[in-house]
Amino acid sequence: MQGNKLYVGNLSYSVSDSQLKDLFSNYGNVKEVTIIGNKGFGFVEMENPEGAGKAKEALNDSEFEGRTLKVDEARPRENRPQRNYDSNRGRQRGGYSRY
Repeated sequence: MQGNKLYVGNLSYSVSDSQLKDLFSNYGNVKEVTIIGNKGFGFVEMENPEGAGKAKEALNDSEFEGRTLKVDEARPRENRPQRNYDSNRGRQRGGYSRY
C-alpha cells in the first residue's frame, strides 16, 4: 500500500469512532478516525502504510457489528465544481421556483 488512509464502508450506523479505532488499532497505531454521519462509511488514518496494509488485508470482507466491512485505500478527494449561485437573489439558479 502506498497511503496510510483507509476507506471503511458498510458500517452499521451505531458504530462509534472509538469502536472503529479499537478495531483498527490491532494492526498498528491509528492517527485519526472519521465516520461520516448516517452514511454508513468512514475513514481511518493509520500511522504508516504498513499498518494500513495489514488492516486492509485483515478487515476487508470481515464482519463487524453485524455488517460485512469493505476496506480499501482511500482515494484523494476530488475537487467538486462550484455550484451555480445567483448573487442577485441569494439562491441557486435553475430548477422550479415560485419567484
